[in-house]
Amino acid sequence: MTFEELKQTLPARLAVPLPGVQGQIRMAPRPRIGWRPDHVPDDVRHSGALLLLYPVDGRPHLVLTVRDHKLVHHAGQVSLPGGAVEADESPEQAAVREAHEEVGVDPAAVHIVGELTPLHVPVSGNVLHAKVGLADRRPHWRPDRREVARIVEVPLERLADPAILTVDRRGRFERSVEVPYFGVEGEQVWGATAMVLSEFLCVLGLPPDPWT
Repeated sequence: MTFEELKQTLPARLAVPLPGVQGQIRMAPRPRIGWRPDHVPDDVRHSGALLLLYPVDGRPHLVLTVRDHKLVHHAGQVSLPGGAVEADESPEQAAVREAHEEVGVDPAAVHIVGELTPLHVPVSGNVLHAKVGLADRRPHWRPDRREVARIVEVPLERLADPAILTVDRRGRFERSVEVPYFGVEGEQVWGATAMVLSEFLCVLGLPPDPWT
């Protein structure tokens, strides 16, 4: 799929009923402790994340960040650019603002074309609102080194390759958890980020299946 083909078809794909939990759960740890897909606590915080797609040599790519190892929450993990929704903004505004602050994305260059299903993240007490945006040119990256250790650019066709899917068993005995992840650029993309990307691939008709 070229970037122009994606640009033409993506808004319509996001306008129909989303895969929702059935898309997210494909890349969810088993068991996903504390997660009830049908229930979100009243006292959660909200965060916005930007799933930004842009062309490189005419092919769609998306950007991920490796979080700095000194951060309090999710240190060293791979995530979409994003962060907490402030009192005076929407999740969409938070997603675009955070992408600007974290990696230097020009807000004026981002066209939001839809959103994915909000995802409750029990470990951080957040509901993650992933907004899907397009940029006609590859951004000029300016990572904030206080938060971002590394920027990872992933070709969409690479993300859809079954060969990058792996399931890892973590923990011991009755506390062990099976964790599926995308292996990209030497990084493991798992947890909430993998679940968001899983739903997005389902939207495109490319559902991941790490369990086969």
